[in-house]
Amino acid sequence: MVSDTRILITGSNGLLGQKIVMQLLRKRLDFLATSLGSNRNPDCPSDRYVSMDITNKEDIEKCVDVFQPTCIINTAAMTNVDECEDKVELCHQINVEAVHNLLEISAENNIQLIHLSTDFVFDGLNGPYKETDEKNPLSVYAKSKVDSEELLEKSDYKNWAILRTIIVFGQGNNLSRSNIVLWAREALKKETN
Repeated sequence: MVSDTRILITGSNGLLGQKIVMQLLRKRLDFLATSLGSNRNPDCPSDRYVSMDITNKEDIEKCVDVFQPTCIINTAAMTNVDECEDKVELCHQINVEAVHNLLEISAENNIQLIHLSTDFVFDGLNGPYKETDEKNPLSVYAKSKVDSEELLEKSDYKNWAILRTIIVFGQGNNLSRSNIVLWAREALKKETN
């Protein structure tokens, strides 16, 4: 490894998590990839993966105690907008309470926390947006992301960053669901056949 940086990634089975794993491998940085359940990314070495439930604070604490990260990149989230509408409490647990856990543990251990959010925090009426523009979420998912951002913004702990994605698309290994670009590609293929 080329530096003292030690990165813990949540949601490493997801598309963004997998892409971050690939970059960390290329750059030869020390990392621990985590998701709930088994490692579904064949590009992630098994000795760099551990199952971790971000809604369980003790689970996070165990990983942090063993791995001693200097940075946590939180890509884990419940992102299916329709499912969030149907499972409001689960959405809140994963997208808000889990971020609270990560924030508390980061503060206790002086770990930088990088939290992935979304442009859904805005209503889409007056873009392009600046990071300081007023948030106006229009869905349960978007509201959960606003709530998670506000946890960080209101915290006394300031070693964090929020990254808002617009549309995450691409190919990954064994993803639990498709993304809009792949869905459109498959739909177009079916129409031309």
